[in-house]
Amino acid sequence: MFLVRLYPKLLMSYGWVWYLKFHEILIIFSFKENLVDQCIYLKINGSKICIIVLYVDDMLLASNNMGMILETKQFLSKNFDMKDLGEASYVIGIEIHRDRSCELLGLSQKNYIEKVLKTFNMQNCSSSVAPVVKGDIFFELQCPKNDLEKKQMDKIPYASAVGSIMYAQVCTQPDIAYVVGMLGRYQSNPSIDHWKAVTKVLHYLQGTKDYMLTYGRTNNLEIIGYSDSDYVGCKDTKKSTSGYIFMLSNGPISWKSHKQSLIASSTMEAEYVACYEATCHAIWLRNFVSGLHVIDSIMRPLRIYCDNSAVVRFSKK
Repeated sequence: MFLVRLYPKLLMSYGWVWYLKFHEILIIFSFKENLVDQCIYLKINGSKICIIVLYVDDMLLASNNMGMILETKQFLSKNFDMKDLGEASYVIGIEIHRDRSCELLGLSQKNYIEKVLKTFNMQNCSSSVAPVVKGDIFFELQCPKNDLEKKQMDKIPYASAVGSIMYAQVCTQPDIAYVVGMLGRYQSNPSIDHWKAVTKVLHYLQGTKDYMLTYGRTNNLEIIGYSDSDYVGCKDTKKSTSGYIFMLSNGPISWKSHKQSLIASSTMEAEYVACYEATCHAIWLRNFVSGLHVIDSIMRPLRIYCDNSAVVRFSKK
């Protein structure tokens, strides 16, 4: 995997024009756009495959053939001002680690998390064992009720902190997805209790900043999903919270935690909604991965595990 940075002159004021220009050039070079994610391009030549992932003006190139990588770089350099940054080790705040002897690939955000902790003066804080525990409750009654309480929160960077840990959650920290989603609901009027919960998450990140998502080489590339739900977890709306995660090569590749749009009348209904939402995402994953042409097993039925037997029986009807 290699990182290339382009220097498009149209980027600052005409982002869409730049994308269309980039798209046009790649199509000329026989790359095909992934119809599900239009910032990913694929070129197949016999058994050789090259994948380009575009993020604004940064590109990741991955291929099973070094000659194809060099050919693509030469073509890009003729059409764009670019800088070849070599084998990718850091991109959009994510560190890429390789252990070729053990055939492992790891993704972490240690540097990013350390910057976040320093930003909120918690670089020397102690670590905690969990970002949220049973008994931690969040609701609107905790929110400030008068001007004095609101003024107390004016000096506390609640929204900034939630946004900072949210980026870690999106990229490499699925274990904080639930609590970040809960805390995000109170950004318009947070309280000291909500801020204490944010600092608890930061304490947790202090203890887990050295952790990383790891993916191992395997001959059985199969995507497996897991879904779960609480029941009436939101004390304000009486709605439940869904969660799912999908695994590939023994590591997580996609996850989400969010409040359901309807009120479930039983734990079975809440779990069923969560399973349905996971299934919708599984269909998206299947379409996305199918376009990469690298995982044959994607055409087989995807397995999704749910810990509610009533949901399993109901789903089979």
